[in-house]
Amino acid sequence: MSSREQQELPLGRITTLGELEDGQEADFFALMTLKEALKTKDGKPYFRVGFRDAQREVNFPVWNDAALADACRREWTPGECYKLRATYRETNFGPQLDIRRIRVANAEDTADGFDPTMFQPRSQFDSVEAFDELMTIAEERIDDVELRSLVVDILKEHRQRLLNWPAATRNHHAFVGGFLEHVLNVTRTCAWLAETYGQRYGNMQPPLSQSLVIAGGILHDIGKFRELTQSPAGAEYTPGGRLLGHILQGRDLVREAAAGREINAETLLRLEHIIVSHQRLPEWGSPKPPMTPEALLVHFADDIDAKFQMMYAALNAETGDGPMTSSRNPLHLPIYRGELPNL
Repeated sequence: MSSREQQELPLGRITTLGELEDGQEADFFALMTLKEALKTKDGKPYFRVGFRDAQREVNFPVWNDAALADACRREWTPGECYKLRATYRETNFGPQLDIRRIRVANAEDTADGFDPTMFQPRSQFDSVEAFDELMTIAEERIDDVELRSLVVDILKEHRQRLLNWPAATRNHHAFVGGFLEHVLNVTRTCAWLAETYGQRYGNMQPPLSQSLVIAGGILHDIGKFRELTQSPAGAEYTPGGRLLGHILQGRDLVREAAAGREINAETLLRLEHIIVSHQRLPEWGSPKPPMTPEALLVHFADDIDAKFQMMYAALNAETGDGPMTSSRNPLHLPIYRGELPNL
């Protein structure tokens, strides 16, 4: 049977690579992550290939005399999404796939649940519910009418991206829906901080603007829509992201959205300052440190959420049984988790 004929065979009910059990044959979608041309110690050529979804990655050899070796050599491409029929096997050399049928996934496969982002980790929270909550906070907690209109319109314009966008390529919230998870966490914290400090220091002049703190929390990372792009393998930097970063592009996006509106110039200046200062240090990308009370609160709300997610992920990823995790995490710190009970 030729490779072309094999690719045209219909596939059956779809499952996921991560759900397969040892010895189970099934049809599933997977992202090709690896194709290396290698040789054994005896000089026998073979390919080492890798396929993954959001839960599992499998790397295994395709020997030169295998039925699919020619198709692997000529047609299989890392970074492409494929539809496979294969048997999953747990072996002494690690998990492997015995592939029977394979072809490139296409737009028609969306009927079977194919989505180019399906191979990436996802937020554990429902993105639609998170977006609705963020909209509610914007509509109910931003008292400045023009500022509220600006923020709400930006959220509506970018709703589809908000539902799926990652917050980063690595370190924190670097998964599908991570941007919205992070922004909602930051905004919740901003709302609490603004209310607490606004009441505690009500005699401050000028008064703390709770509207600006909340608006800044919602929009502080908005430039990541221009800094990053999505691929099946995860977030990648755009040319503008590498050359300008998300802070300047976020300020630009807000300026463009504010053009032609009757928003107060002082309010817009303070909002722009929150965006450009939210990472505080030049080495983190901010050209200016926080120089208003509102910017200070947004900075710390952003910082604590990013670092807490790093610690959360490091604790969940640790496979050892000691009281301390390794320091191989974005915080570069061992994390104390205590003595774990014997299970």
